[in-house]
Amino acid sequence: MNEWVIETKGLSKRYKGRYAVSNLNLKIAKGDIYGFLGPNGAGKTTTIRMLLGLIQPSGGSVHIFGQPLKKERLSILRRVGSLVEYPSYYGHLSAVDNLEAIRRILGSPTSKITEVLDIVGLTKEARRPVKGYSLGMKQRLGIASALLGSPELLLLDEPTNGLDPSGILEIRELIKQMPKQHGITVLISSHLLSEVELTAGTVGIIRQGELVFQDTISHLHEQAQGRISLVVSEPELALAVLQRQGVEAVQNGSAIMLEHTDNPALARIVKNLVEREHSIYRVEEKRKSLEDLFLQIVGEGKQL
Repeated sequence: MNEWVIETKGLSKRYKGRYAVSNLNLKIAKGDIYGFLGPNGAGKTTTIRMLLGLIQPSGGSVHIFGQPLKKERLSILRRVGSLVEYPSYYGHLSAVDNLEAIRRILGSPTSKITEVLDIVGLTKEARRPVKGYSLGMKQRLGIASALLGSPELLLLDEPTNGLDPSGILEIRELIKQMPKQHGITVLISSHLLSEVELTAGTVGIIRQGELVFQDTISHLHEQAQGRISLVVSEPELALAVLQRQGVEAVQNGSAIMLEHTDNPALARIVKNLVEREHSIYRVEEKRKSLEDLFLQIVGEGKQL
């Protein structure tokens, strides 16, 4: 049995000789929150539209739930919910009435409306006209609409775009509960690393239509590990001592820079320098932030 809820192979989309998406190989596991990350214009929305069968790929294949989207589109999409860009709604109608219109199309039971409103936290506002909702509430209503069909997979395209910090927090917490409480696999696209980092378990980074990183968030953190800075007396002599002991180090002004090392090894290095009468003024980790790493990846096209 296929272990991937979504698997694409060589997925590509070309417009007028230019590739918006090129040779994309996504792998998204059941029960995961997959952060699809990249700058604006990188190809995220184009990819999601291909996953939903809204546009035809120029090449490659899409398998969802282990089935080919090209052949099993209707049966697959009955199990998928989506929110692409901004949700549409009837402003003069209440949340209940908006959801009722969608429920009738999907053929879901009437009780499903109460259930999804509770999930997204709109029960108390259910009878108000939607035109009076905040942007965050409208986004939550959009997610409620996507949940009406009891999906096993949820595709959310930039769901926090334009929200204030409070709205972002609400949507983030809502997304995090999907796999845990409802067994739903989630793909969330964003151009903000901070949002993906706080939500997703796995991340795929797309740059100019090409996937340049795909792994767990923890592995991305490992790539961002920094160096240790030792500010010492007589740095030239201290560097020579460390190099004779086989320690990889370079001098940076009055500091000795070490590649990231574990605490016991660092303690031995400091002890050796002190025993040779070097004064240690400061020991600190110079850590590259995930934001720096992300900008490096999308700016230089570096593949990890």
